[in-house]
Amino acid sequence: MAEHVHPARALWWLFEPVHALTYFSPEGRAAYEAVGLRGYWRGYFGGRAAALGPVDAAPVVAAFFNFAPAMVERALPDIWHRASPEAALEARAAGATAALERVLETVKPDLVDRSVELLERAVDGLDCCGRVLAAANAALPRPDGRLGRLWQATTVLREHRGDGHVAALVSEDLDGCEALVLRCALDTRREVLQPHRGWTDEQWDAATARLVERGWLHQDGGITPEGRSRHRALEAVTDLAAARVWDGFHRAELDELAAALRPISTACRAELPQFNPIGLPTAS
Repeated sequence: MAEHVHPARALWWLFEPVHALTYFSPEGRAAYEAVGLRGYWRGYFGGRAAALGPVDAAPVVAAFFNFAPAMVERALPDIWHRASPEAALEARAAGATAALERVLETVKPDLVDRSVELLERAVDGLDCCGRVLAAANAALPRPDGRLGRLWQATTVLREHRGDGHVAALVSEDLDGCEALVLRCALDTRREVLQPHRGWTDEQWDAATARLVERGWLHQDGGITPEGRSRHRALEAVTDLAAARVWDGFHRAELDELAAALRPISTACRAELPQFNPIGLPTAS
């Protein structure tokens, strides 16, 4: 792993595409539709929120953070009348496993096995206090097959990092829409993020105005030196919050995990749309 990149970030770059595959694969969508969650967003909210149980919209708005409340409210709690959380969890596991079977067909099984071994060791050492999505997913039974276990481990770790990132954003008094506007000012397209998170033009423009007032954006929406500095600080806090779990690993083990994950991650990343709302950099 490159010395100038925090190990927690370098590993996230590698395991995030494994988790994200389920959002874009035909196998994932088919699995959700088979249990009654027809339409992309029913599957997304059903699959990702199911670990929390049959919740209403409010805790999902809070936990997912950057989705417009109205978008979440269109899905919840209606989806639980179509499929129970248990059915949604079974569907997401089945869809993820089927997708990984196809995508990782040429990846050596021993690389998957070693990745699973090290990732599950990391999961076993997680402290999930204050991290609701990570805790809910970590409490789920571990799947039987190696690919199901691979996906589950990457999911717990990415939700753990995501929970920490939300805490960092909240500490800077940023709301969900402002966080997206700031990201678009850096390196992401508004036409990708805004519709995928449900914010209206009026809400987006108001969030932009608030960031201009704070000195994070210029009047034309470009990021200011202050905004860039604050964003770097946010990312550093996110890395720090995700770092402790790797403290029990020797550097050689982290390098071994990165080497085992790299071909897996590359194969999964190739399945993702070039422009997507996940937030990964274009290269890792």
